[in-house]
This record gives sequence, C-alpha cells and structure tokens, in this order.
Amino acid sequence: MSHSSSPADYAHLFELAPVSLWLEDFSALKRLFDRWRDDGVSDLRAHVAAHPECLAECAASLQVLEVNQRTLELFGASSQAELLANLSQVFRGDMLDHFAQQMYPMWNGELGFAIQTVNYALDGRRLDVKVQARVLQGHEATWGRVMVSLQDITHELQTSNLLVSSEQHARDLFDYSPVSLWVEDFSSVKKLIDEVRMRGIEDFRTFINVHPEFVSRCMQEIRVIDVNRQTLTMFGAKNKAELLARLGEVFQGEMRDSFAEQLIELWQGKTTLMREVVNYRLGGDLLNIHMQFAVLPDHLADWDLVLVSLVDITARKKAEAYLEYLGKHDSLTQLRNRAFYMDELNRLSRKGPWPLSVLIMDLNGLKQINDEHGHVAGDALLRRAGEVFGKVSSAPMCAARTGGDEFAMLLPGADERGAQAIIDRIHSMLELNNQFYTSHKLSIAIGMATCHSSDQLEAALIRADRAMYVEKTRYYQEQHIERRTHGG
Repeated sequence: MSHSSSPADYAHLFELAPVSLWLEDFSALKRLFDRWRDDGVSDLRAHVAAHPECLAECAASLQVLEVNQRTLELFGASSQAELLANLSQVFRGDMLDHFAQQMYPMWNGELGFAIQTVNYALDGRRLDVKVQARVLQGHEATWGRVMVSLQDITHELQTSNLLVSSEQHARDLFDYSPVSLWVEDFSSVKKLIDEVRMRGIEDFRTFINVHPEFVSRCMQEIRVIDVNRQTLTMFGAKNKAELLARLGEVFQGEMRDSFAEQLIELWQGKTTLMREVVNYRLGGDLLNIHMQFAVLPDHLADWDLVLVSLVDITARKKAEAYLEYLGKHDSLTQLRNRAFYMDELNRLSRKGPWPLSVLIMDLNGLKQINDEHGHVAGDALLRRAGEVFGKVSSAPMCAARTGGDEFAMLLPGADERGAQAIIDRIHSMLELNNQFYTSHKLSIAIGMATCHSSDQLEAALIRADRAMYVEKTRYYQEQHIERRTHGG
C-alpha cells in the first residue's frame, strides 16, 4: 500500500531540513525585469554598470515568506520575526556585488542560480555560504515561490585557507632556507637498483666496479624537481633553468665516486644519508659540501620524493687544512716541524724502509746575523734555507726544521751514496741561492749517517750530529770566527 504525501509532510520536511531553507517571493523582481526590458534594456550587466543604484532596488523587491529552524540557528535569531527585522545585518558589506551575480542567470531566462557569498549572523559572525535557488514548480511564470538553500561552508573555507597558508609557509621555508635545498625524484634510480637485485646480484660493490656505466646511468636518471634561492646563490646560477641545464658542471670529477658510495648505502636499505662531497660552482670554483639526503617517509616505496640539503663547508675545510698544515709545518721555513719529524722518525723505526740515511744540518753564522743586522735578517736567512731544502726534498724524503737554526732530513731507502747525492744537490742549490740573494751568504753545516735496521737508528743520529759539528767547526776555523763570541 502506498501513501501519498500531504502538504503537512512537506511543511515538516521544510522545518526540519538540516540546511538553511528560505521560501521567498521573487515576483516583484520579475516585474522589475519586465519593465526594464520594456524600457529597452537588453544587457543587464551594462545597465547595472551604468546605474549601480538599481541593485538596491532589486534587493528590496525580494520578499522572504518563511525560513526553517536551521536558518534561525545559523543566524542566531530567536524567531523568524527577529531575523526578518534584522535582514540589513545579515546582508551587508559587499552583498550587493554578490547579489548581482545571482540576478544575471535569471535575467537570461534561467529559473535558479548558485553562488558563493558572505552573510552575517545577528551576533556579527561572518558566515561563508553556498547559496542555491530554484523557482518552484507551478510558479515559473511569476517567480512567486522560490526555494533558497544556504549551506554554511565557513569551516571548510577556513580549513582550505589554513591549508593554503600552511603550503605557502612551507614554500617560504623552502625558498628562504639559509642552506641549499633540492627536491629530487629518485624513482628511476630505485627501479634500476631493483632490476639489478632481481638479477640475483648480491655483491653490489663488485657489480658497480665491473659496470661503472651503471653509476653514470643512475646519475642521469635523477630528476631535479625544485631548488631554492640559496642553491642558485651557492652555485652562481642566474635562475633554476640555467642551473638545471648545467648540472654536468656542478656534479663532476670525484662526485661520481661519492655517488657510487651513496648508491651502495641505498642498496643496503639506508634512505637517510650524510656525507661530505665535492661540487663545483658554474664558474668552476670547487665547493666542499656537507650533504644530507632523505627519502621522505611517505615515499619510501618509490623514492619519488627526496629532500637533499647542501651546506657549503669550503671555508671550514680550508681552515681545517690550514690548521693541519700548521700542526705539521714550520710557519717560517714552510718545512715540516719538529713534531712531524719525530713522528716520522718513530714510524720509520718501526716500518723502514731500510737503509735509512739521516742528514743533520745547522745554519752557520745565524747568531752573528741576528746580532749585527737584527732578527728580520736572520729570519730571511732561515726562509732561504727552507727554500733550499724544499727544492731538494721530495716524497718520501722528509725535510724539517727541528730547532732555531737546526734542520734534519730523513732519506728512506737511501744508502751512503744516495745520501751523498742529496748533499751534493744541497750544495748546488746553496750556490744558486747565494747568487740570487746577495745580502748575506747562506752557509750550512751538514752531517750524514746511514743505518740498516731500527736498532742502529739512534747511533746513526748521534753520528750524523757529530759529523755536523765537525763541519761547523771547520767553517768557523776557515772564517776565523770565535764561536764563543758569535755562536751559531
């Protein structure tokens, strides 16, 4: 058995509908439109632009007949009478501009409209609403009954605006980060690695050593999605297009070996990596980089979103290298210092190679130069000695300044003949140096000894030291200088 719906049923549905419903009379608006057409108006937009006051006339022509309970709740009205008495508070601000948008469809013959607009509750709350209107059946000729529904979308818009704001905030954090940031797609790299694994390869390191082209292929498959401003500054690029077009200049040289190690870590399941690498600015300058690489958590299955951060540590590396240099070198002569000499002596005593020859050397007449011409002249003489020993020595030899005017040279693998050849070269370099510098003559006393095992080393050092003193005594005798007076 079927039951037909009664008018009371429809009234009940209207009253209890979960959305705001308004039953309105648009017949006065239709009559207004008809009058304008009779007056020759064909373009409503042009008419409104020429006579903006007509919008208020249109709005005033609409008559609200009834609203439901949800409407009263939405607008904070205790009754329909209170709501209708305060419609000026509900429809205010730029409401007339939105009202024009709902008029145009009906002017063009449509029997309804849908717009998004702003209303206000009686307590002043802003309400973002989606409005839909339809002329009810049987009233098409007069527009005497129009059902209008309002859907409150305030929360949805706020959420959407927050999302947009959050996305913009994240974008700003990315763009203005003080470190270089790269967003990359490694999905093709993952596919290549997975293909190798499916072929039964277990020793990946050996595989890429045998197939170096695989590393190059993986480098080519990386897709750079985005970079930030600091990246352009760091690499000297005018814009992203220039940087991406010249990536081959950025990742060159030893970068391939570093990337191979990165691939091995990815093969091992490490999706968060840190390492120091070398890149290059577009102008060719080397950059020491601290790199952090992370596949983002929601993309671990495909590696299609990877964040790479690069910090320029070039200045730090230079400072570290300089400090390391100072720790092993004498700043005046640029030769190795005493600490390095002692470490090298201990290392050679343990590991050789044998034979090992030792030269112990001392500048002649340095104290006299310092006393008569000042320490600036004495330091200049020491620097010249450093030049001579630096020119003569080469790996694996070690030339060091071991004291004020004292020097030593270790000659691994050199016997007496080899050591004498080095002494001869020193004398030749001294002659050239003295020809170039005419201020003060550079003279060096040299003692030499050779040992063939670690247990002979200490005795060899003593012999070389004694031989040097013999040479030094001969120098002073030849120069008729009293050492007790002038020393050095």
